[in-house]
Amino acid sequence: MHTTALVLFSGGQDSTTCLAQALSKYQRVETIAFDYRQRHSVELQARVTVLAEIRGLFPQWADRLGEDHLLDLAVLGQVSETSLTRDTAFQMEASGLPNTFVPGRNLLFLTLAAALAYRRDLQVIVTGVCETDFSGYPDCRDDTMKAMQLALSLGMDRRFLIDTPLMWIDKAATWQLAHDLGERAGVMHGGDKLVGLIIEHTHTCYLGDRVHRHAWGWGCGTCPACELRARGHTRWVGSRADPAEMRK
Repeated sequence: MHTTALVLFSGGQDSTTCLAQALSKYQRVETIAFDYRQRHSVELQARVTVLAEIRGLFPQWADRLGEDHLLDLAVLGQVSETSLTRDTAFQMEASGLPNTFVPGRNLLFLTLAAALAYRRDLQVIVTGVCETDFSGYPDCRDDTMKAMQLALSLGMDRRFLIDTPLMWIDKAATWQLAHDLGERAGVMHGGDKLVGLIIEHTHTCYLGDRVHRHAWGWGCGTCPACELRARGHTRWVGSRADPAEMRK
């Protein structure tokens, strides 16, 4: 039985939802993030705020939430010519992938997370990758996660589980999952509190915009990350008024 976990926690909507799920499942949960000189480095501050808010709003989870780790991964920014690490416009490449794809990012993240999990005696690595609502990134696919789980377990001679709670759900369902997790957290109006925390304090926008406030949170509203988050929120809000909407 798995009792400990390490969550790849960027401070965005997806990783915050994954953190909430981990805190509802595992007895000890730690978090890890990476500074790879991303343009939206404001997320590194957002994550600190989110952790503090979770501890304050959800006492039961606070008892399970352990150490936070931030690793300097500047080398990834040095080898990446992408719109997440350079001041370039978002566009599709000839390969069919958007130029927001940072080659090797998730593979490197998982390898370093596993090394830390090995040292900290953490059994599960939780990541918010998704194959349902995503930009076609090959390192977000379920097959990639299964291959990484096998490679890391063999290479470190430690049986790791890579947990991907969002793999088969879209953004609207991710909003619903967050609400459900909050409701089960033993806090009055916990669902609304967790959704409100995600709206107000998490960061998704690729441009690092914390100036423009929308119903779904802060961001430019036009980058791919903002558009995906906004569409999911609109559909989720609609589904609460009409549950049949979520089944379409």
